[in-house]
Amino acid sequence: MTDDAAMLPIARPTEARVLEIVFPDHTNHLGTLFGGQALAWMDKAAFLAASRYSRKVVVTARSEQVDFHVPVRKGQMVELVATVVSVGRTSMKVDVAMFTEELLTGARELCTRGTFTMIALDNDLKPTPVDSSLPS
Repeated sequence: MTDDAAMLPIARPTEARVLEIVFPDHTNHLGTLFGGQALAWMDKAAFLAASRYSRKVVVTARSEQVDFHVPVRKGQMVELVATVVSVGRTSMKVDVAMFTEELLTGARELCTRGTFTMIALDNDLKPTPVDSSLPS
């Protein structure tokens, strides 16, 4: 690698992906994923996407309309895809889609989708500006 290559700007990643498997302790009495567990995984994915984009400490300020489309069953894998969709002065709006995937067949289906607002913090844990130059 040349010195010039080391000086190239690094693209701001706008996406994070997380894979999880639904074990029995993640489920309710019907054998489907607890809604609270789904929200926790979605919040983690939003945190990762916002942190990667801003390269700052971030916290969740808000979760908006989370829609549960289909149940997620014990033994299924889920993939969470979190995408920074807009950036304010100190905040980032992150869309999170959760897909089920059957491990043996590969069949996938959107099961849950929601939006999270994440706030960037400085060293004093106060809101701090975020570069708002999302790639086109």
